[in-house]
Amino acid sequence: MLELQNLCFQISKDTTEPMNGVFSAKEDSPAGKAPLEKGAAAKEIIKNINLTFDDHSFIAITGPNGGGKSTLAKLIMGIEQPTSGRILYNGTDITQMSISERANLGISFAFQQPVRFKGIKVKDLIALATGKAMGSTANNAVGKTTSKTDSEPAGSQKTTPRVNLPNACDYLSKVGLCARDYINRDVDASLSGGELKRIEIATIIARNTPLSVFDEPEAGIDLWSFNNLIQVFEDMHRESDNSLILISHQERILNIADEIIVLAEGSVKARGRREEILPELLRGTEGCKFYSTPQMA
Repeated sequence: MLELQNLCFQISKDTTEPMNGVFSAKEDSPAGKAPLEKGAAAKEIIKNINLTFDDHSFIAITGPNGGGKSTLAKLIMGIEQPTSGRILYNGTDITQMSISERANLGISFAFQQPVRFKGIKVKDLIALATGKAMGSTANNAVGKTTSKTDSEPAGSQKTTPRVNLPNACDYLSKVGLCARDYINRDVDASLSGGELKRIEIATIIARNTPLSVFDEPEAGIDLWSFNNLIQVFEDMHRESDNSLILISHQERILNIADEIIVLAEGSVKARGRREEILPELLRGTEGCKFYSTPQMA
């Protein structure tokens, strides 16, 4: 279970936010954000948010651009550090934990704009995601390799789990990529944004962690792949006890979530079952009560 308690995030008003959604940092500032100097004016991005995400939940977070959705996702993963408040995961306070520590606890994150890795092939990235070496056994989904070190007794062998090419290809096929065309390609600038996004989602499937956070997974995805992506998320939710948190504007993604959270102006405006929230959202920002700002008297 994930709990956000009184979570706030502020930046200095002179901090800019470039197109990629990552806050620019002043020199030597930690956590990728400009520090709040004494007396400096602050801009609130996340305002005292309290949320609980139960196990085996499928929750979509939506709202207008600039409402704080991506920032909230980054706070969950540790890419940004909150100004105040706490983040608990299965009862453990992870507020000050690093990205790697959170990943080791079982949290995965898919970026809105995935990272490129020059010199790493797609098959290697999937092997890293599974935590297993890449093997070549064709008959089994997961094989094993054995080795013996000089310090081990005679006859003893060290067993290392291996993920095989057929298994790796299956992950790629689930996101609509022909494994034969991609398994040996480098994860670099030769891949389009859409291809890179699908490969990243394949690594999330391969990790199979208890909690996965996706920041606008539809970004850069073509129509055919998007249809396939919907099925991927439905299968992930149906076939495991893992939890999914998706940041999205897409009606079709909102329509497969169990719950929808509406985030606007850094605050939670609504939370409820899909059947309760989605019809109001479909009225658009002009008529949706969740987006309406009361007029000053």
